[in-house]
Parts: sequence; structure tokens; C-alpha cells
Amino acid sequence: MERRRSLPDVLAGGVFVLIGGAFVVGSLDYELGTPLRMGPGAFPLLVGGIVATLGLAIVGKGLVAGEVISFGSIPWRAVAVITLAILFFGFTVRRLGFVPTSAVTALLTTLASSRVRLLTAVAVTVGLTVASTLIFIVGLQLRIPLWGPWLGS
Repeated sequence: MERRRSLPDVLAGGVFVLIGGAFVVGSLDYELGTPLRMGPGAFPLLVGGIVATLGLAIVGKGLVAGEVISFGSIPWRAVAVITLAILFFGFTVRRLGFVPTSAVTALLTTLASSRVRLLTAVAVTVGLTVASTLIFIVGLQLRIPLWGPWLGS
């Protein structure tokens, strides 16, 4: 009987363990509180522990009963464009404003796929920008300017 291992499951589980572990370690800098009066470190500790535990389960599954799956080609264009979009949003949302930053980020992530046409990308950009503005600015009342100082507001 041959033991099958799944490298993608082991790698993905390892990433979950690392991320969960980072949250656990980061939460230890905050007060944990008591079960009835939880402090600011309790929730990240709990979530990090759950994520790390799920990661260990995925690693175990990958080592014991994994499917043999080969990696396909890595879509480097999508990886680069989505990484660029996330960095763009993080660095410009306070200076450019929520609406233009969300629009550029949505457009970049939509164009990460080589199969999307420009008209579809623009439609998705408009829809995501309106939806995110309604959710985060109107609904959740985040204190981020709609138009930032770089645009003269």
C-alpha cells in the first residue's frame, strides 16, 4: 500500500499555521482579560489558535490521505497585479481618498485576468466601488475621506 502525500495541502496548511501562529504571538502583547471581560488580545489569540489548528489538520490530511496533484503554471501576471493593487490601496487610501483608491484597486484586480475585457472590467470597477463605499463609508461609518488631499479636497 503506497502512502500518498499532497504537497499543495502540506504547503497550504503550513501557511495557515504560520499566519495563525503570528496572530497568537502578536496577541500576547495585548491584555487577554478574563472570559467574562475579554481584553483586546483575546479575539486575535482565539482566531489565531483556530487558524493554526486548522492548518495542522490540513498538513495532517496532506501527509496521510493526500491526492497526487501537480502544480500548474503559476499565473505571475495575476500575482504581481493583485500584490500591486493591495499595496496601492494601503499606501494611497488616506491621501487619494476612498473612492478613487477603491476604483483603481478594483480595476487592477479585475485586469489581473487576461480573459477579462475592458468594458467588463470597468463595469466591475464601478459596481465594486459603489458597493464598497456604501458598505464601509455609509454602513460601517469608517472615517476615511471619500476624496483625499491629493485631489484638492
